[in-house]
Amino acid sequence: MEIIHLQHPHHLVREQLPPLSMALGYFDGMHLGHQKVIMTAKRIADELGVKSAVMTFDPHPSVVLGKKAAHVDMITPLEEKARLLKERGIDFLYVVRFDRDFSNLNPEEFVEQYIVNLNVKHVVAGFDFSYGKFGSGTMETMKEHAKDKCEYTVVEKLEDEGEKVSSTLIRKFLQEGRVENIQKLLGRCYTITGRVVHGEKRGREIGFPTANVGEVDGYIIPRTGVYAVELGINGQFYEGVCNIGYKPTFHDKKPEKPTIEVHIFDFKNMIYNEKVVVKWHKLIRKERKFSGIEALVSQINQDKREAAAYFASLKSDA
Repeated sequence: MEIIHLQHPHHLVREQLPPLSMALGYFDGMHLGHQKVIMTAKRIADELGVKSAVMTFDPHPSVVLGKKAAHVDMITPLEEKARLLKERGIDFLYVVRFDRDFSNLNPEEFVEQYIVNLNVKHVVAGFDFSYGKFGSGTMETMKEHAKDKCEYTVVEKLEDEGEKVSSTLIRKFLQEGRVENIQKLLGRCYTITGRVVHGEKRGREIGFPTANVGEVDGYIIPRTGVYAVELGINGQFYEGVCNIGYKPTFHDKKPEKPTIEVHIFDFKNMIYNEKVVVKWHKLIRKERKFSGIEALVSQINQDKREAAAYFASLKSDA
């Protein structure tokens, strides 16, 4: 898959570009609704005998248009999004720099410059996709703005148990720690990528060595608590338990940031500085302060048993 970064105004020439079937959207989460849009564009590309493409935007429009900070954590940061699109066989990923100049394009200019002039023969988007200044262009106005220079397909809302499958719903579940609910929205477990860094080594002192996962900037982290997880190291996943939190048993003063510490079952390798993937399966319990080390150790053993039973149940259902 070729990744093409564009900044407004772009200088690509239509006649020098391959004909495309393109999916439009921010696609944070790459959930089943997004996948339906993307795979519709790919199917149409195959039918037309053209290349498949996805157009997304960076940073998130709310960073430029809203009152939020200069950074918004994502369900699926750009690097992860690109990996998932490559897995699905997409030929081109266009990443448009979302800035003030780009946001001020009127809908007709957006369609002309970022669809027609990129040699897009067919464009696909969700029913709620909007474009142009103030989001005044919608899929209902696409026919008017495309002026028969390209065809388009609108993908209707995807629901789960009567609720729209959306990034907003996934964010809500992450804030509540309901990672098990997210699997049916994503079609996979929620994952984050980080690197194993040195921590306080408290776990090793009490008999439960942990991989302290840092450098996870860009991802939304689930709420504090203890989870059944898998840790991916060099493409191989290992079962374990993860504590996200502030370790109140050891700290009277709350640290600035929570830590992500994974205890892998039956694992003794040194993995400092390794790039790892945390795959979130299930919330076991909330984080809490214990009266002492003995009570904490007893609870960790119980957490391990519960996580192990959960993974055993997955294998029995398979």
